[in-house]
Amino acid sequence: MLTIYRLDHDRLLRLKAHQTTETLSNHWLELVRPSREEMAFAQSLCSEPLPSLRDIEELESSSFHVSLIDGFQVNSLFFYRPDGVPTNLNTAFILKDGGLISISSHELPHIRLLRRRNRNRVTPLPDALAILMALMDIKVDGLADEIEQAYRDLEEISRKVMGRRHADLESAIDGLAEQEDLVGKVRLGLMDVQRDMRFILRQPMVNKKYRKQGNAVLADIATILPHNDFLSDKADFLLNATQGFIDMEQNRILKIFSVTALVFLPPTLIAGIYGMNFQHMPELAWPWGYPLALLLMFIAGSGPFIYFKRKGWL
Repeated sequence: MLTIYRLDHDRLLRLKAHQTTETLSNHWLELVRPSREEMAFAQSLCSEPLPSLRDIEELESSSFHVSLIDGFQVNSLFFYRPDGVPTNLNTAFILKDGGLISISSHELPHIRLLRRRNRNRVTPLPDALAILMALMDIKVDGLADEIEQAYRDLEEISRKVMGRRHADLESAIDGLAEQEDLVGKVRLGLMDVQRDMRFILRQPMVNKKYRKQGNAVLADIATILPHNDFLSDKADFLLNATQGFIDMEQNRILKIFSVTALVFLPPTLIAGIYGMNFQHMPELAWPWGYPLALLLMFIAGSGPFIYFKRKGWL
């Protein structure tokens, strides 16, 4: 899908389906899983070769930066949740000839948010570089929101873990695994913005205004990263604590079985002795032999039970 925007007095105007452009200057071409015809049209406006989706989605492309004549290319990871599953999507941005081309396999919510902010005159967009800088800012804000939500989720899991109810502990392990994965992807996104922004700030076309904006974004990342590391450590601590509590619960159950077996061992020994089929066993002929054997088994079992109870093992 190809969407063309024109920059007009700080506004981002979306061209209609029948409208097109013959120049890249002051335009933004948003390509989402483009067809061959759409890629060919975008290539006709750009003097540099455009990357394919396969090139963009390669793992090593997440840190791919290229300086061009009068422009540059940046591949950036964007965190979003398709169907509620945390995912990092690689998107290529080519800033060239006063215009911008973006190529991705899925539509990004960050772009929808940028259009809404621009429509409400919250984020003015005087040129193509402003679009890219605004998207980086939105990306960092979104990652910060994810960290705040992760902190609240970890607090909820922490209460379950400290409650030590077995059912809660089992569900806590799944939640902690999800949070650990989320925090890792957020950290990857933050480090990706850090690399991208440092590369952009080294470009000669970046003026003082955008350098100030970029340094503010880097300062935000420097503030967020330690908190992200704290959440990672907290998730790891809670996971270890949960596993420890589960092990303690299992050990307690095994201890009960072990102590119970020891309690019944003496009565079992007595029953085994008098269950032997020898011909000469005087107690078998006693009138009170059977009640005496039962009393002896009761005393033999009660002794260990009382001892273990006093020790706190039961």
